[in-house]
Amino acid sequence: MEENNNNNSDEESGSGGFNKRRAQGRDFKQNKKNLLLKVRKLNPTNTIAYVQILGTGMDTHDTSPSVLLFFDKQRFIFNAGEGLQRFCTEHKIKLSKIDHIFLSRVCSETAGGLPGLLLTLAGIGDEGLSVNVWGPSDLEYLVGAMKSFIPHAAMVHTRSFGPTSDDALVNDSQKLLDPIVLVDDEVVKISAFLLRPRNLERSRTSSGEMSVIYVCELPEIKGRFDPNKAKALGLKSGPKYSELQSGKSVKSDRFNKMVHPSDVMGPSVPGPIVLLVDCPTESYINELSSIVSLNSYYTDSDNPPECAKTVNCIIHLSPSSVTSNPDYQKWMGKFSSAQHIMAGHEMKNVEVPILKSSARIAARLNHLCPQLFPAPGFWSLQHPDNLALDSAASRKDHVSEHNESIPAENLLKFTLRPYVQLGLDRSNIPSLTTHSEITRDLLSEIPEIEEATKQVSNFWSSSTQDNKAMVEEPWLNVNTVPSCLQNIRRDDMEIVLLGTGSSQPSKYRNVTSVFINLFDKGSLILDAGEGTLGQLKRRYGVEGADNAVRNLRCVWISHIHADHHAGLARILALRRDLLKESRHEPVLVVGPRQLRTYLDAYQRLEDLNMQFLDCRSTTKSFWDTFEDNANSTKENVSVNSGSLSNDSNLFAKGSAMQSYWKRPSTPIDYDTIFPLLKRLQEVLDEAGLKSLISFPVVHCPQAFGIVLKAKERINSVGVVIPGWKIVYSGDTRPCKELEKASLGATVLIHEATFEDGLMDEAIARNHSTTKEAIDIGERAGVYRIVLTHFSQRYPKIPVFDEAHAHNTCIGFDMMSINMADLPVLPKVMPYIKLLFRDEMTVDELDEVLGAVEDF
Repeated sequence: MEENNNNNSDEESGSGGFNKRRAQGRDFKQNKKNLLLKVRKLNPTNTIAYVQILGTGMDTHDTSPSVLLFFDKQRFIFNAGEGLQRFCTEHKIKLSKIDHIFLSRVCSETAGGLPGLLLTLAGIGDEGLSVNVWGPSDLEYLVGAMKSFIPHAAMVHTRSFGPTSDDALVNDSQKLLDPIVLVDDEVVKISAFLLRPRNLERSRTSSGEMSVIYVCELPEIKGRFDPNKAKALGLKSGPKYSELQSGKSVKSDRFNKMVHPSDVMGPSVPGPIVLLVDCPTESYINELSSIVSLNSYYTDSDNPPECAKTVNCIIHLSPSSVTSNPDYQKWMGKFSSAQHIMAGHEMKNVEVPILKSSARIAARLNHLCPQLFPAPGFWSLQHPDNLALDSAASRKDHVSEHNESIPAENLLKFTLRPYVQLGLDRSNIPSLTTHSEITRDLLSEIPEIEEATKQVSNFWSSSTQDNKAMVEEPWLNVNTVPSCLQNIRRDDMEIVLLGTGSSQPSKYRNVTSVFINLFDKGSLILDAGEGTLGQLKRRYGVEGADNAVRNLRCVWISHIHADHHAGLARILALRRDLLKESRHEPVLVVGPRQLRTYLDAYQRLEDLNMQFLDCRSTTKSFWDTFEDNANSTKENVSVNSGSLSNDSNLFAKGSAMQSYWKRPSTPIDYDTIFPLLKRLQEVLDEAGLKSLISFPVVHCPQAFGIVLKAKERINSVGVVIPGWKIVYSGDTRPCKELEKASLGATVLIHEATFEDGLMDEAIARNHSTTKEAIDIGERAGVYRIVLTHFSQRYPKIPVFDEAHAHNTCIGFDMMSINMADLPVLPKVMPYIKLLFRDEMTVDELDEVLGAVEDF
């Protein structure tokens, strides 16, 4: 148990205390680990070896697929996009067995899952694990950025190669194209060839532009030893047989001559060779074609097969816009014996969920209550743009004229050992389970669901003249409905829970994120754990999610723990790409100051097109200062620094937390902050919001909650209706600041990491129990309480006391809570629990390899 300093903390936290050391960020200093890098005994005679497509991003097009190179005693993974850790949990790929991770590029698309993966490995067992990470020189920038929230020991074995962006290349540019040998042992040799776009200046390489081709060569398979030939050459059975098989020459026992391995061994079989090619845009193709060092692998007419190394399999990570280019196809034609696997995003994979466990839960919830759990937004192959499909089909046909080419599918294998099975293996490719099949199984398992579905539907069955207005059921007591919900339209706002788990992703729950959909007024994201973009695409479809990202007004991050922000860079990078051809403003990111350290360092790698505002600059006292001085010059600005540091009594003088709230001893840059606050106010106005206010909570250094208030509106008869109020707790122990902020809230989204019986653990980790979260909401007079951020020990449904069902609901991934549906919300919960009546509380920590909470 961590130190639990509770002096005066009951009054300050409003509950049973908190872990002061953790809140102040001093708990990890006494628990530093020297992470282990496993050294395995290699098996040069591997009986099993293969490459396999790990289909991260195949159904959502949000990240690069990964590739697994598997040996008996070693595992290599190429690319670690967001969702890799969750994918491995789903498909029982043990992260603890991974020895090396190779990045084909260093960007959010290929490395977004790396921070979470390193943290999970660091939390395995008592000592923790580390892993070798390889990438082009830009990897140094990523490592530098991750230092702000990942222990140094987890990144000791990161290794970059090639010239840095600050290096001037030598005149002989061919040196850049020479292979770099990274791994060379008795099991495999892995080399890297660097690519850069031809349109860059020859003297410099820009950050994030370097790409890599990886060549994996297995050792040759030695021919069979022939004992009859050995006897004929005068050798007696014994140790000399072994020496010959190991490649050594020996002297004949009967004749005065040397016997060489070639005299008694059959012909060797060349070892299999696999290439992984990442050519991100067409500007790289000329460079790809000019790599002279690859000539020895070509088997076209200019280089007959007997003179070349035979490449057996090429996995193309390049997008279809590149692989359809005639010059790229011509380059593919140089490998006449290779099996080409096209792993760029293909629309055919969109309808096949990669995470089948969560997709099954989502389908069952959708059958029961489609109003709260809309059907996944995957782009149905019956409705996409026909031109895109025709184009994809023509590309496939055109490539197949010259090469053995197939589209990648999730878990597709290419066997390398045993040699007699060399080639494609489709046996592990998941079959498509349709929605109707899941529904049929559900009705067979729980027959009562059919009647439950009808009853739930009745909650929405009444209609009004305005079909966008809130439906008020006869059983509802209108006096209990807040005035802010009177005549509210369905296109006013909805809360979409993109992730409701804590610590690391699991099969059933992704890590934390809340999407605030304001419809034609844009959207906000509150926290963005790893995989947030993928969840958006599962909810709204590929195109719908892109539109949501285009219209993103603001991203607000509660604290620096990775399960709350590791998906941010991917979203910002996508928004940059989607809007690069149009005029737009950088998106506002509001977060703790440690987040700015990370983002500033990350932007050396790729531009995120954002502006940053510290959460402390959005507290109520700072907003008051801003409003008081809105028309003042810098010389006339009047600021009470004490009020800024003591924005809450939680950190007031004499409190247990006084020493933590960093005193504003450093000058406050009003010239920078006030224009950003003005911009934020404009963004809020355009979104129909009155205010966005951050407030400190008790969890870790610089942890915050948030209050969002909507503007007043006027109904059809001219009556002024107050705006709704949404409060999101972030991660926290119960505290007075949260209770105060929640007073009269329409919705409180509160973390409930632990069940009530785990109070000690909740205090140690500065989280809340279910009852504590509900108590905060009830004391504050909240209309609806939505619980989220559940420990992964509750994989499907957490422990919940029925006594609180009248105003509280359990959050699920993809749950969409329209403001017009708030009165109905508690009525649905008993039926949702019916879905899980046979489910036991299962500790899923074994499946995520025992990673600690909130590393």
